[in-house]
Amino acid sequence: MPSSPGYKRNYKQEYKYHATDKQKKNRAARNKARAAAVKKHGKAALKGKDVGHKKSLKSGGSKAVSNTKVQSRSSNRSAGGKSGSRAGKARGGRVSKR
Repeated sequence: MPSSPGYKRNYKQEYKYHATDKQKKNRAARNKARAAAVKKHGKAALKGKDVGHKKSLKSGGSKAVSNTKVQSRSSNRSAGGKSGSRAGKARGGRVSKR
């Protein structure tokens, strides 16, 4: 970043996270899934945990409450939306090329 005397940062241009309509819709879906899990399991059961999908959305899974599961943050975020034999690659494991 330039440090010239008259330089002003453009924060709006720099901050693009959750700015598009698609990102806002996805965030609303995540919030809805978490609220449903809190209602089903209780707030204490979800402390330090995430709500993930049994069958990932990329693999054709639905956003329905029946397709959600409570799991640790690390396991939910390390999978990266991959399932099956490709799941190990997101965790840094080796995937053999056959």
